[in-house]
Amino acid sequence: MNKPISSTIIIAGIALVLLIFFGSSMFFKLNPGERAVIFYQFTKGLDKEDVKRPGFHVVAPWNDFIVYNVKEQTREEMMDVLDKNGLSVNVDISVRFNPIHNRIGELHEVFGTDYISRLVVPELRSAVRKVMGRYSAEEIYSTQRKQVEDEIILETTEVFTKNNIDMRAMLIRSINLPPNIKNAIETKLTQEQEALAYEFKLTREQSEAKRKEIEAEGIANYNRIINQSLTKNILTQKGIDATLKLTESNNAKVVVVGNSEGLPLILGNN
Repeated sequence: MNKPISSTIIIAGIALVLLIFFGSSMFFKLNPGERAVIFYQFTKGLDKEDVKRPGFHVVAPWNDFIVYNVKEQTREEMMDVLDKNGLSVNVDISVRFNPIHNRIGELHEVFGTDYISRLVVPELRSAVRKVMGRYSAEEIYSTQRKQVEDEIILETTEVFTKNNIDMRAMLIRSINLPPNIKNAIETKLTQEQEALAYEFKLTREQSEAKRKEIEAEGIANYNRIINQSLTKNILTQKGIDATLKLTESNNAKVVVVGNSEGLPLILGNN
């Protein structure tokens, strides 16, 4: 066999063996919703700037190809917190988030691929405890629930963004209180609603009474003005005018002018 040819075959064989042995650590495919960074063992270390996008990638077998799922994820946490009066409140929190795509290098450098348990969960729990500790159980359960939720979102978003996490949404799924406290709060709220309804009804009736009073005063004033302006002569003249209009009718009638008040009388018609 020709020596150059045999050398080529040997080299190709070695290359094939190396390819089979190291192939799984050299060739990588990133799917949609995935990003990766490379850690160069013997040169520049973690490359935080060059974030790999979905597609096929070839990496030297001695370097680490670190893959991150950057799709939106959901974490639900049920926890017990204390209100400002020291009362225990059980809350169920849901948070939606994803790593910021082009900053997974910074995320990996500080927290690593276990960032959910090392960053997301502890910071979420800390924000919930801190915010709910400013309010009473009644406020958390009813009157200030939206305010509490907004404050938790504000504090959590600030910490997450600083640490390369994009928080998409946060929701208080449920709030559970001891039965006696819950019943007391609901009773108080019911009484407050009944008091508001009674106050509204009372105000409405007072307004209606005032309206009728004003209407009666207007009618009385109107009648007083009319009575003052209608003298005996004016009434007589109006009666005469009305009689003259009646005489223009085609119906037969007898009109006698001059009754006890000086007004015409209609005695009959056919």
